[in-house]
Amino acid sequence: MRNITAARGIEPHQATVPALGIDFGGTKIEAVLLGTDGETLWQHRVPNPGTYDTAVAAITELVVAADIVGSTACTVGIGAPGSPSPRTGMMRNSNSLYLNGRSFAKDLTAVLGRPVRLVNDANCLALSEATDGAATGARSVFALVIGTGVGGGIVLSGACLDGAHGIAGEIGHLPLPWPRSDELSPPPCWCGLTGCIESWVSGTGFARAARTEHGLSLSAPEIVAEARAGNPTAHAALNAYIDRLGRVLAMVANLLDPEVVVLGGGMSNVAEIYAELPAIVRRYAFSDLWEGRMVPARWGDASGVRGAARLWTRDA
Repeated sequence: MRNITAARGIEPHQATVPALGIDFGGTKIEAVLLGTDGETLWQHRVPNPGTYDTAVAAITELVVAADIVGSTACTVGIGAPGSPSPRTGMMRNSNSLYLNGRSFAKDLTAVLGRPVRLVNDANCLALSEATDGAATGARSVFALVIGTGVGGGIVLSGACLDGAHGIAGEIGHLPLPWPRSDELSPPPCWCGLTGCIESWVSGTGFARAARTEHGLSLSAPEIVAEARAGNPTAHAALNAYIDRLGRVLAMVANLLDPEVVVLGGGMSNVAEIYAELPAIVRRYAFSDLWEGRMVPARWGDASGVRGAARLWTRDA
């Protein structure tokens, strides 16, 4: 691959140059350039082109543009679905399937002529919110992304916890905890297992369960709107969803006991969940006292891309 760098010969230093974050989504690639004081200098979004080589080219163009805005070679952090294998460096578990089996970070490093830090997008959300978001000041933070899929990320004392095999926090493909009698014939998951948390508490999982259990052929936002309008069936479906999400977070509490749980993704915008979740977590938490905070991401949809920029400005 051809090496393309807008500001050659400049080694980016984590504290003294602008930091570029890139959120590699399934349908879009978003970039934000943060100054040394954390201010937003530039942001841009382009469609995900859908193939590996064109995605690398799109990221390269974003980096070149950011270098021009910042007048120097910026640091580059990327949040992506899935994660690189610590053994091979190859991407795995990405729902952007063309990334799997490719040396994404290594190829970008070669093209850009500078090191690239790449982690799972949920870790970027956790890092963003622990740095200057809804979990500012907390030593232990768990971020749960509940959108079209489910991802988890952990930040301890300001640093992302990747784990020995790069899968720390990935609870989306654990089984739903404490299953009820009507959950004992779990649905298949795209990963090849059955009954994964993702198939229950993602937005798509919510809609699936509402359809099979309550006969509602609606999207997740439509079900929420119907529940708010007084539809008892939609309200029952939403209550079942909140109960399942509460059990998931109780499992997190029993395993990690984080000070703050930050929710991101489309389902995190459902305001009703925050009043109900604490009581459910307390019911299952293995403690006589549980006072953890559960909050929506302060930076909303921008949290992941801001966290990607922070991969160089924090000890991530």
